[in-house]
Amino acid sequence: MSRFGEPQHPDFQRLNASIGFDRRLWPQDISQSRAHARMLADSAIISAEDSDALLAGLEEVERELSEGSFRFAPEDEDIHMAIERRLTEIAGAVGGRLHTARSRNDQVVTDLQLYVREQSVHAQVAIARLMAALLLRAEEHVDWPMPGYTHLQRAQPVYLSHHLLAYFWMLARDRARFAAAERATRRLALGAGALAGVNFDTNRHLVAHELGFEEPAPNSIDAVAGRDFILDYLSAAATCSTHLSRLGAELVLWSSAEFAFCELPDSWSSGSSIMPQKKNPDAAELLRAKAPRVVGHLAALHGVMHALPLTYNKDLQEDKEHLFDVVDTLELTLAAAAGMIAAAAFDRERLSDAASDELAAATDVADLLVRLGVPFREAHGAVAGLVRAALDSGRRLSELSAGELARHSETLAAHRDELAEVLTQRSWLESKVSEGGTSLARVREQLRAARAELDEGPSA
Repeated sequence: MSRFGEPQHPDFQRLNASIGFDRRLWPQDISQSRAHARMLADSAIISAEDSDALLAGLEEVERELSEGSFRFAPEDEDIHMAIERRLTEIAGAVGGRLHTARSRNDQVVTDLQLYVREQSVHAQVAIARLMAALLLRAEEHVDWPMPGYTHLQRAQPVYLSHHLLAYFWMLARDRARFAAAERATRRLALGAGALAGVNFDTNRHLVAHELGFEEPAPNSIDAVAGRDFILDYLSAAATCSTHLSRLGAELVLWSSAEFAFCELPDSWSSGSSIMPQKKNPDAAELLRAKAPRVVGHLAALHGVMHALPLTYNKDLQEDKEHLFDVVDTLELTLAAAAGMIAAAAFDRERLSDAASDELAAATDVADLLVRLGVPFREAHGAVAGLVRAALDSGRRLSELSAGELARHSETLAAHRDELAEVLTQRSWLESKVSEGGTSLARVREQLRAARAELDEGPSA
């Protein structure tokens, strides 16, 4: 029997159905249904015989789903109803007892909690693989000079290892964010019912323990209405994808003929349909392009949740497609980034040549003046004048005469030997002795810290 006097319009059925995308939640739905069936028997809400029949039926449903032989029916609105329908076909009328003391509202949230928890762990593992690839390449190129940039203009030289490790530490924070998203799923929603709890004295702690939750959610309304654990995952993914987009952008630049700092392998490149000579960094470009897609899903789910009255509303069905697409996108982009970093071939001579421009030592020259007693602002102005003179005459700073030096700084003219030492490339790099700087000793410290970070992982 139904309270409705006419069937649903076909277009509404298509709008309402989620089976096309939520079917991937079947492993989580089977797991929680098993735990629920056992709890119902333990709480004497159903008999042990009925629980055994439900568990046997769920085992068969699981086998069919895992083997791909499960047949979805036209009336299956979502994966939860599909599993219950097939369970009833297998176990008989007892299949209808499984939904005792639960609602699809708390059922679907629990499935999503389990899914987000698993995917948060997978993301941490994938991030660790990329971190390991970056660390290995940093160790391999520990003392390779390259130019550092601000405003995409050559600024100060750094070691390639130092630059690669910048992404390592970004990803370490990303991994910690996914660990936090994992922790956000630790309060069990199942048992909250539709919104107010259920009419049975269920043992939610038993279910929580079996499914790996720390404890039941303390408020039934919040349990069925909340999706902030998904927002936490999407937020972590959005920030991580943004970091990957920056890495992708630099790989595109570095592999261009204009930079020629590295070459990406053929296995991570594409050709042109019309220009046979082209080798395009398409994989790196897609790291850039995928990031706003992930950020868009985060913004979209915030839009779904914005001003949504408690408790359950059908709007919440829109949580899944945003989540699933982000999971798939992040998995792919993290794997691609790790593959490209592991296989990129860096050009030591090209990197070193680009880092050898004496103008990059301008700050070091100013600091020399400071050590010689000149106020920094005065030193900055003097060196700026020297840079202008060198540029106007097409010469290097080391090629300026004593008279030219004296016109801008009598102090520098009197300390030409010290200036010459500062203008050697290795001096520019090794002068950055502050903690976290690019001097070789500090980079080696950083490598040790990075190895410890990778091995220890995020705190629980």
